[in-house]
Amino acid sequence: MAGSRGAEEQAAPLRGIKVVEFTHMVMGPTAGVILGDLGADVIKVEPLAGDNTRRLKGSGAGYFPMYNRNKRSIALDLKKPQGQSIARQLIQSADIVLENFRTGTMAKLGLDYASLKADHPGLIYCSLKGFLSGPYENRVALDEVTQMMGGLAYMTGLPDRPLRAGSSVIDITGGMFGVIAILSALHRRRETGEGSHVTSALFETTAFLVGQHMAQQAVSGEAPPPMSVRQSAWAVYDIFELDSGERLFVGIVSDTLWQRFCEEFGLSEWAADASLATNAGRVAERERLLTAIRTLFAPLSLEVLSERLDRAGLPFSPINTPGDLFDDPHLTTSGGLLPVHLTDGDRAGEAATLPRLPVEFGQHKPPLHRDLPEAGAHNHEVLKELGLDDQTIADLARDGILSG
Repeated sequence: MAGSRGAEEQAAPLRGIKVVEFTHMVMGPTAGVILGDLGADVIKVEPLAGDNTRRLKGSGAGYFPMYNRNKRSIALDLKKPQGQSIARQLIQSADIVLENFRTGTMAKLGLDYASLKADHPGLIYCSLKGFLSGPYENRVALDEVTQMMGGLAYMTGLPDRPLRAGSSVIDITGGMFGVIAILSALHRRRETGEGSHVTSALFETTAFLVGQHMAQQAVSGEAPPPMSVRQSAWAVYDIFELDSGERLFVGIVSDTLWQRFCEEFGLSEWAADASLATNAGRVAERERLLTAIRTLFAPLSLEVLSERLDRAGLPFSPINTPGDLFDDPHLTTSGGLLPVHLTDGDRAGEAATLPRLPVEFGQHKPPLHRDLPEAGAHNHEVLKELGLDDQTIADLARDGILSG
């Protein structure tokens, strides 16, 4: 038992840090779930009816269950003075505030950093926005908006058809950058005792992600084409279709891997051909090589081909869907998926396994501290910790300040 407790503490380095989260959708909740997975006590402040994200359908149906585990929920009416007063009490007891509402919203509630810092100089306040300071700072943004603005949709799609990436990649990485700023501010506070206001933003996150393509243009003098029509830097870096209809990506990205490939598949003539010994030489013969490799791979089963590529130490992958990961042998065996119980919608109460935070501390992965919360599930618990008595809490529920 002691060993298990020690492992959990090692994988929860933010234990003892308290976070109050005023967020919705993906970017803000991502920052909160990362902090919660790392052991922080994250209190999610929701409207009385619960976060609207709980009720999204279609591509938004996974937002709440993926980004809100390891949190406590309090459902509070922030439009009423008593609700705002409780929120300020919560913040006074916390180390960190997260918010991702439209610029000016928190100031109207008296819950912005400027209104809080005098009474709580050690507070770290993280705003997750569309844009950092500058001409665009008051504009409204979405993940897809900034993918279009920042060139990521152009790089993902066809030349005449920009296409957003197949995940909320900017929201998620923007939340991650917010956490990086928070952890830096925590380190600074340890040295100075002072809190700070840090901000992460979608547009600048997109710019950072396409920075490699900007650098490519700076180096080459030519604008990079979309990835869908790019000229690969390597001769063998492609998807191959098998006679079974299954497909496999294979990349040979070094001269050493080329030799391993030739050895595994008995291609002694290619291995001995000096014109193919370097990547530049193979790129010159790209079409000939790809045609021959397609013929070589096509009659093999996916299982046999995967075994041979793995034995040769080559990068390869079948073309999976997200649903395939539920049964992925690596994730299921290594504990890469966490079991949670859905709280909303037609499948409320049912179990699901969702990706764990992708880090390890030694060999310990961050655990599930708390399952997904019902809206307002921790009203009583959280307010008792603030010193409110049972009658006061009941009165707040009766007056519509808390969910009943």
